[in-house]
Amino acid sequence: MKEIVFQYQVLENASALSSEDAQLLQKARAATSKAYAPYSQFQVGAVAMLNNGETIEGTNQENASYPVGICAERVLLSAVSSFYNGIAIKTIAISCHNLKGESKNPVSPCGICRQSLLEQTIRQHQPIKLILSGMEGVVYILEDASALLPLSFTAADMK
Repeated sequence: MKEIVFQYQVLENASALSSEDAQLLQKARAATSKAYAPYSQFQVGAVAMLNNGETIEGTNQENASYPVGICAERVLLSAVSSFYNGIAIKTIAISCHNLKGESKNPVSPCGICRQSLLEQTIRQHQPIKLILSGMEGVVYILEDASALLPLSFTAADMK
C-alpha cells in the first residue's frame, strides 16, 4: 500500500505571518467585497504576489445560470496570464467572507481550481505558495499549491 501525504502549516491567526504575507492576506480579505456572489452569498478574494513584486487580484463571479460562475482563483490566474504573461506567481492569498455566517475557517480551492493551480505551477516551473484564510481566525500555509492535487492528470499524461 502506498500513502500520499502533504504538509501544511497552521497558524492561530494572521499575526504570525511575515509582513509580506500578512499584507497579501489583508488584500485578499479586502478583495472579497468585490466578489459578485448574489446566489451563494459566499464571497472569495484571491490576490497573487508575482516574482516582480506586483500584486493582482481576482474574485468569484457568479451567474444566474448557476453554477456557471467562475471561482476567484481562476479569475486571478486568467488575469495574471493576460496582464503579466511570463511572470511567475510567487504566492497567492485566498480568503472568504460568508455573508450567511461566520468566516473563521480557511477556504480551500475547489477541484477545478486545484487543477488550474497545478497547471500554472507546471507552466512557470516554480511552486506557488498558498495562504488560506477566512476573514479572521486560523490561517493555513502550503508551500506548493500542487500538493492539493495528488495523482494529478497533466499534459505529460497525454504524450
